Amino acid sequence: MEPGSRTLEAGGFRVVEDDVSLLFPPAASGTVSRVEGQPGYFPDLNLDQFVAAVTADREEYNLAGSFCTPVSDRASVSYRQEVFLDLEDQSVLSAVAEFAQSMRDVRAHLAQSEKLRYPYQAESWLVDAVGLYCDAVLRLARDICDAELSSRAMSDLRSYVVKYTKSERFASLVSATRQVREALAEVHYCVNIKGGRVTVAKYEGEADYSVEVLATFERFKQGAVKDYRAAFREPAEMNHVEASVLQLVTRLYPAEFGLLDEFYTLHRAFVDPVISRFDVEVQFFMAYLEYIAPLRAAGLHFCYPTVRRGAKEIFAKESFDLVLASKLTGDGARVVCNDFSLNGPERVLVISGPNQGGKTTFARMFGQVHHLANIGCPVPGSEAELYLFDGLYTHFEREEDLSNATGKLEDDLLRAKRILSMATTDSLVVLNEPFSSTTLQDSLFLGAKVMERLIELDVLSVFVTFVEELSSFGSSAVSMVSTVVPDNPAERTYKVVRRRADGLAYALALAQKYRVSYQALRARLTS
Repeated sequence: MEPGSRTLEAGGFRVVEDDVSLLFPPAASGTVSRVEGQPGYFPDLNLDQFVAAVTADREEYNLAGSFCTPVSDRASVSYRQEVFLDLEDQSVLSAVAEFAQSMRDVRAHLAQSEKLRYPYQAESWLVDAVGLYCDAVLRLARDICDAELSSRAMSDLRSYVVKYTKSERFASLVSATRQVREALAEVHYCVNIKGGRVTVAKYEGEADYSVEVLATFERFKQGAVKDYRAAFREPAEMNHVEASVLQLVTRLYPAEFGLLDEFYTLHRAFVDPVISRFDVEVQFFMAYLEYIAPLRAAGLHFCYPTVRRGAKEIFAKESFDLVLASKLTGDGARVVCNDFSLNGPERVLVISGPNQGGKTTFARMFGQVHHLANIGCPVPGSEAELYLFDGLYTHFEREEDLSNATGKLEDDLLRAKRILSMATTDSLVVLNEPFSSTTLQDSLFLGAKVMERLIELDVLSVFVTFVEELSSFGSSAVSMVSTVVPDNPAERTYKVVRRRADGLAYALALAQKYRVSYQALRARLTS
């Protein structure tokens, strides 16, 4: 037996199943534990909103865990990126989408079969489900047979599907389905109703009087006439009269319905496990591509980043907050893109500037693109090199909990201590205006202590602060400032650029806002 394979019993045949996964390369398949619930940084980065949106209408696939769980190695990230690239080919994506819809129809038929009370009706729905399944697999094999696939996962999947469709097991399933359908197609019967008595007999070529009646009245039809026929809703479940008639029919055709019983017994578990796994895992890729499609249509860029651990030079160009961009493009609003980079000894991006200037959005963007890169997805931006982290820790301002005995400052200190005690040199830390509830002097003192620890850990970080002195904290700190319109400092550009923090633009904006600028004061004094 080949490595990475397993044996199982299916449909009476002993077969060898290849372990094909779209999410994990063979060596890593099944070794990554999915996160239970969402990571702690999700609410701060609005990634909880992203997961809710990207998995909407796909609850049956249980995709949240895959979007919440970063992988631990570059090989798995590259493996997923390759699959995304294959699915960027519209012909491949269309083939997979058609297959996925067919499998949804299969599951709907199976679910209906389980709900039906009358056995033969339930068995018939199973036959239809198997027929849909066989058609879907054959169509998938045909559609991707000649596709230009570059990913290992999709290439392995194609090889498996082609081999599976040519296997004795699949041929037996197709043959059995065709046989039972052909047998049931030969079941013809007549129903004779006289008073309260119903008689069922085999059809022996009796005349179809409904055809003769329609032909008789056809001569009276003149031009287009209104159709007075009432539409009757056909429920899936038979009523007791129909079930009684069917029971009589089964006595007339015992061999045919015996074949149906046998099919139901042998083929209730007919879906191949590898096909089933593919059907679920491919939804991860399809859901994300569907989510970002409107953003791409709006002209925003997505790229496949290089990820690495160890070397700490990172950058992203023309990046943006994915969740905010989704809302803005939905409203027809403009999305502002930003760049960031850390080079050489640089480790901490210190973000300052006026309120409502995009600092928090920038911090979320930094965390979001790293999470997306670490689950193998294309990230917002035209180009990026990002870090393969072992943990991502965030500290965003929260409303004070009145039921908590500790004050806001103490809560901030405890949260910061917990982050700094858990973070390693391979972690990412995003701090958004910690210690904002205390005085400027205390904020500077506490912020400096946090900065010292971050630099000591050699951890990549974003530190959003109103204390501009922290932006000149040695060669490890990089000052970035959210900018304003030069001619109108009260108007934000939402661009965050590398620049020394001076606070002058913000001070002028505040002065104008509260009408204490030089011009405003002079106008008031001379009026």
